[in-house]
Amino acid sequence: MDLDEIAISRAIIGTQMEKLLEFMEMDVAVVGGGPSGLTAAALLGKKGLSVGLIEKKLSIGGGMWGGGMMLPRIVVQEQAKRLLEQFDIAHTPYGSGYYVAGSVEAVSKLTAAACDAGVEFFNLISVEDVMIRGDGRLSGLVVNWSPVEMTGLHVDPLTMGCRIAVDATGHDAVLARLVEKKGGDVKVQGEGFMWADRAESRIISHTKEIYPGLVVCGMAANAVAGEHRMGPIFGGMLLSGEHAAKLVARALKQ
Repeated sequence: MDLDEIAISRAIIGTQMEKLLEFMEMDVAVVGGGPSGLTAAALLGKKGLSVGLIEKKLSIGGGMWGGGMMLPRIVVQEQAKRLLEQFDIAHTPYGSGYYVAGSVEAVSKLTAAACDAGVEFFNLISVEDVMIRGDGRLSGLVVNWSPVEMTGLHVDPLTMGCRIAVDATGHDAVLARLVEKKGGDVKVQGEGFMWADRAESRIISHTKEIYPGLVVCGMAANAVAGEHRMGPIFGGMLLSGEHAAKLVARALKQ
């Protein structure tokens, strides 16, 4: 069978354009494909919601890919062990109350779970603004290709509507800062220094709806609250993503 280069190009363009059109209006837009965003997306997709995950980079996984200082291992504490089991991520005990997992497997299993749950991934796409109408509720995202943003080209963006958005953009807290910058009632306090125990123990309380239609999770939640960072321990990220999914499902009555 001879390969038809035009047919291959048509297949890629046609099917992806169909997905873009389908997700011009979605239930949940998760921005950021790190561990908390992947967890939230996978759990929400499993509930039958239409979930689009928008990631500005080429690859999914956020800070989890690199483990600790490029050593591909992550640590998860006892409280989040059940999530490792839920997503079938192999782990071994280390000391008292800690478990070690491979970072590559962890990202891969979370990504696969999101795919199996029907989550649609839109990588290499950056959010440059949000849509807030007269009712004062976040109702969509203003998006552009990441290379356009990186090169500073003057190219107008497009929009994607959503019933609710999850800011899982890590330390940058992109959506929260956009709302703050445009005068929304949000204050991003910024991260404190490294204090793993405090950061991990408080992240669930920081995972919340900070503005109508906007939930923050993971390090974005800690950045908004002025909480500390925690390094390559990821139990809090998983638990925060799970909690964000519960909040979103409750808000959408799922």
